[in-house]
Amino acid sequence: MSFHLFFRLASIPAFLLWLTTTPLQAQGLLRDADLEYGLKQLATPVLNAAGLSPSRVKILIVNESSLNAFVVTNDAIFLHYGLINRMQSAAMIQAVIAHEAAHIANGHLTRRMTNLASARTASGLGLALAAAAAVAGAGNAAGGIALGTQTSAQARFFKHTRAEEASADQSGIRFMKSAGVDPKGMMDVLEIFSGQEILAETRQDPYLRSHPLSRDRLRAVQGFTAAYGNVATENPTYAYWFERVKGKLSAYTRSPKWTLRRLKESPYQDVRLLRQAIAEHRQSRTKKALNAIDGAIALRSNDPFLHDQRGQILIETRNFQAAVAAYGRAVQLAPNDALILSGYGRALLANGDVNSARQVLEKARSIDFRDGIMLRDLSIAYAKSNQTGMASLVTAERYALSGRMEDAKIHAKRALGLLPEGSTSWQRAQDVLIASERAEKRR
Repeated sequence: MSFHLFFRLASIPAFLLWLTTTPLQAQGLLRDADLEYGLKQLATPVLNAAGLSPSRVKILIVNESSLNAFVVTNDAIFLHYGLINRMQSAAMIQAVIAHEAAHIANGHLTRRMTNLASARTASGLGLALAAAAAVAGAGNAAGGIALGTQTSAQARFFKHTRAEEASADQSGIRFMKSAGVDPKGMMDVLEIFSGQEILAETRQDPYLRSHPLSRDRLRAVQGFTAAYGNVATENPTYAYWFERVKGKLSAYTRSPKWTLRRLKESPYQDVRLLRQAIAEHRQSRTKKALNAIDGAIALRSNDPFLHDQRGQILIETRNFQAAVAAYGRAVQLAPNDALILSGYGRALLANGDVNSARQVLEKARSIDFRDGIMLRDLSIAYAKSNQTGMASLVTAERYALSGRMEDAKIHAKRALGLLPEGSTSWQRAQDVLIASERAEKRR
């Protein structure tokens, strides 16, 4: 699992608009190929029922222990890891996803961004531009967003009206029923927050502050759930991926001793072994960690994410050659997963195979260039290949994507002096320089 500062941009030129607005405080994402795949398995039937594309709408995990979920764009749904850890069933996570998907499908974001785009305050305009392009992945996106600010503009943006909440509840339950998911999951989620509305706002969970709860809303959800009826049996695929996502995430975000005490709570042996491997690895007990992950692989030999996890344990314990083999197997099984490719490239680089590492990392970049760790490794690979212009360019882009515009400017200038003028790479460096100069003028 990797931690990334969260400036999700579709392109470096997107900063040209973002930098005309008030800067926002960065927050982090927890990126992991296994977790994101598992969440996609849970989200796909619900997104399909909502008329949204599962390949376009990403489910991403925010590095926050509080309970919250939100959307700021039509292309991503964000879940705090604290919320996932509190869920007790696949239907509960799917209910949260269905509710947020309903905000997208029902046009709530479109109306909100229209209102914000017309706001005269810089903060309001900035949030609108940022929301328009956050994690879009499309070349025509125009901005970036860093989540977690406490501005009044952000508070207004995230806070849904009661009418929107009622609409999203009803639509979300309908999506769940259509997807074969028990609508009761929606009621179970709301019961977590029931009673918090009487607390002072500073003591409420962020979810409640952005998703107003009332007795009328609770009664309405009860009525919707009763009208649509329960699903008789739980889908085994959903149940498995729920246990795996929550199990792996909790193994990373809770203490290893807590995890080891609760291994038997999971009904799936491979998930138990995966959690054990993570907990043992976090306590530097490498032999036990490898024994556990090998046990999981023996049960699911063609699971790329288990091989990816083995590679992570090995590279973090400096067993580079073995890490190359583990990541190589993961890539064979999932050749187009950018996060797995990034790990493979990192292992190749650590093992001294610079040329192969550069090729793998470039492929990862072509799929998803927003991975700061991958960009760091790619810049090292270029430097070790004596391609100093490209090393400076990738470093400039990495700094720009993390909001460090002064450092980005230094490396962009260096790249411009080393790359062939007018080339695609030269133009990329020029984009970073322009963005950094805009940032400088705003001070």
